[in-house]
Amino acid sequence: MSALYYHPAAGKAGLEAVAASSPSLALRPSQSKVLCVGSSRWWMRRRRWEGKASGISISSRARHVARPALFSPVAMEWQECTTELEVDVPCSVAYQCYSERESIPQWMPFISSVKILEDKPDLSRWSLKYEVFGRNVEFSWLARNMTPIKNQKIHWRSLEGLPNRGAVRFFPKSSSSCRVQLTVAYEIPEILAPVGSVSAISTHGSETIHGRITS
Repeated sequence: MSALYYHPAAGKAGLEAVAASSPSLALRPSQSKVLCVGSSRWWMRRRRWEGKASGISISSRARHVARPALFSPVAMEWQECTTELEVDVPCSVAYQCYSERESIPQWMPFISSVKILEDKPDLSRWSLKYEVFGRNVEFSWLARNMTPIKNQKIHWRSLEGLPNRGAVRFFPKSSSSCRVQLTVAYEIPEILAPVGSVSAISTHGSETIHGRITS
């Protein structure tokens, strides 16, 4: 099975086939590269030089030469979903649970690691990992936490890596319970949209999140 790589920072995406013996199917924006080959300007200069050497002018003909595409762009798609759950704890407790970013991998499915930058505590590096087609798929990104509203809202957006954004909102139901609303959106290659949907991840993780917050 081949692996799929893309590079969002480059503004374009490329496909690279890897050997069937590859240990994992991975999407690692920070490590992938876009394949670059000789430019069309170089090709035209070379053709003009060859034409002069043979005494034939070919510059006008060269403009109409059909050349095969060097690569096909990967179609990207935004996935967005909102999920809600009710928990038997006050907003302050639920808010604190989501505020402790480095502890999130302990209870949120697919999030494999979160590391807060020591010199910039509003920034954190995230890794998401799950299995598809018998292979591990991994995404990573650098996120900035926007100014929160205590016990009401936590929101963020990515600065590099996997394009994503989201927010967690907390609504009191009583003095000892609240409703948690999680909205997440991210951009992934269209080929992975059916298996990488936010709704699938959110549904799978609701019970785990509920158990962690109320424990």
